[in-house]
Amino acid sequence: MYRSMVSGAKNPTLFFGNPYRTGTPPNPGAGTVENVPHSPVHIWTGDNRRSNGEDMGHFYSAGRDSVFYSHHANVDRMWNIWKSLPGPKRVDISDPDYLNSTFVFYDENAQLVRVRVGDSLDSRKSGYVYEDVHIPWLKSKPRATKSKIVKLLKKHGITRAADVNITPLSQFPITLDKTVTTVVPRPKKSRSKFEKEDEEEVLVIQDFANNVAVKFDDDEAISGPEKSEFAGSFATVPHNPEGGHNIKTELNLGISELLEDIGADDDDKVIVTLVPKSGLGKVKIDGIKIDFIS
Repeated sequence: MYRSMVSGAKNPTLFFGNPYRTGTPPNPGAGTVENVPHSPVHIWTGDNRRSNGEDMGHFYSAGRDSVFYSHHANVDRMWNIWKSLPGPKRVDISDPDYLNSTFVFYDENAQLVRVRVGDSLDSRKSGYVYEDVHIPWLKSKPRATKSKIVKLLKKHGITRAADVNITPLSQFPITLDKTVTTVVPRPKKSRSKFEKEDEEEVLVIQDFANNVAVKFDDDEAISGPEKSEFAGSFATVPHNPEGGHNIKTELNLGISELLEDIGADDDDKVIVTLVPKSGLGKVKIDGIKIDFIS
């Protein structure tokens, strides 16, 4: 939660996701909270004894489960909390395409009503606020440490990459059927505080395809979200019970604070490890790069 809400979501693009408008692919890339914890909760509350994880574990059936409403109400609460956290860019999207988008619903009288996104940004206009409660994860910053792979390559240099089974970027696209470690160059290093506030350094997992229940972590298998080298996870709720074509998307992980925590801010490269947790061999990844998002 700390990665999804605090260190990895310092601007609207990271929190809300990549822009989606006419002409863009169906799933250009979700925001941090939609990815985690939203999708894992769907999968965890689905029934693994059923072929598609119904009800919550599959897009077509999730609305049948009464927990669906409370789950998405909590995601809405995360939105309100995110805007209350420190940082100059924790604000709603101002693009007119977003603000003027509308959705049509049936009201309590079975009448169709059209709702504009721009009118839903402040929950008080809808007559509700969320109770202020203690939030344990808000200050649960992962402890600073370095993985065994990072320590080995720091000691011997990238020339010893074969010792830890590094997959060069030139071998991508790859199918994620096992843990994969690669080395990704950084376009900039040793950035100032102003530069980091202006642009977040982002690890981009490019154009990967899937249409099944998938989860993978960007970290070593023995590690977890309590450790600072853990950049984040990707999880998805499948959309088509009959299978069919794969949907391409991308994953953006904010890593500016992470690099500071593990002492890698001055490094020319970062070592990235992808660990498949479910959907083994069902994801194809085109590439990995470092980008900057303002």
